[in-house]
Amino acid sequence: MRKASGAMFGLALGDALGKPTEFLRYAEITARFGPGGPAEPAGDPALVTDDTQMTLAVADALLAAAALDAATLEPLWRKKFMDWAVSPENNRAPGMTCMRAIGRLAEGQPWIAATEAGSKGCGANMRVAPVGLVPHVPDADRAGMAQLQAALTHGHPTALAASDLTAFAVHWLRDGLAPVSLSAALRQRCADQRSVYHVDWLGELWQRPGETTPEEFIARGWDECAAILDRLEAALVVPDRDADPCLATGEGWIAEEALATGLLCFLLYADDPVAALRRGAVTAGDSDSIASLAGAFAGAAYGLAAWPSDWVSRIEYAAELDRIGRAWD
Repeated sequence: MRKASGAMFGLALGDALGKPTEFLRYAEITARFGPGGPAEPAGDPALVTDDTQMTLAVADALLAAAALDAATLEPLWRKKFMDWAVSPENNRAPGMTCMRAIGRLAEGQPWIAATEAGSKGCGANMRVAPVGLVPHVPDADRAGMAQLQAALTHGHPTALAASDLTAFAVHWLRDGLAPVSLSAALRQRCADQRSVYHVDWLGELWQRPGETTPEEFIARGWDECAAILDRLEAALVVPDRDADPCLATGEGWIAEEALATGLLCFLLYADDPVAALRRGAVTAGDSDSIASLAGAFAGAAYGLAAWPSDWVSRIEYAAELDRIGRAWD
């Protein structure tokens, strides 16, 4: 079924569909594109945003790593992020949190000093899907990888927890978890991980004014994610395919809302992956990130065949997406 490829192409296709709607309000989107949103990704190639570009950076570092541990991956991610930051292709309105943190990484600062300590923006988890696709990784290491790649730029505990949940959602769906069971599995992970601080991966990140223990630091992130999953589950009790998903689970500019609203778009249309992407694009918030996450979830669940072949062939970075997907299919 080529599920890793499905996830990689799905996130890029969602990104491309959400690109022209990201900074529009809901009424503007529906007036311009109709209630269903953009019919297909525009252009040949169909251009993506920094969401896909940074996802490729995360994936390439994982594939290049001789070992999947913090000492190996941190310098690889640092270099990949710095290379992306100065690339002429980084012209897609990149997030300023990422750019500021990467600028400090480029100055040689330790990543704990370089990160935006108070940020939980969706840049933390819009790029994390590849961590969920790496096969045969112990759960603790997958969690550490997901949280470290977030922490290089976004140091808030909710950014870490939301990235962890995003990666595990992709991982579980790729391994065959039924979409109907996903929300409950994520809620259980919030409970199980609430006091787990991955010191081997995160070091002294937790040490900042007002924090007393690493367990209390990380628990704040898991509690905020549990709260947004409550809102997701409430929205699914009486699902509304016509309303803006952001009304239920937030506009997605912050990590936990991007996770929940991406999940809501996927779960509202678990029987129609293309419609899930288009639903993600018709949102008042961070439409490209929301649709990108919805695409990663749907592609991990249903594989590459979920996406129209014409879309797959003309999406920007198709060769890179195919190479990465095949490495993990």
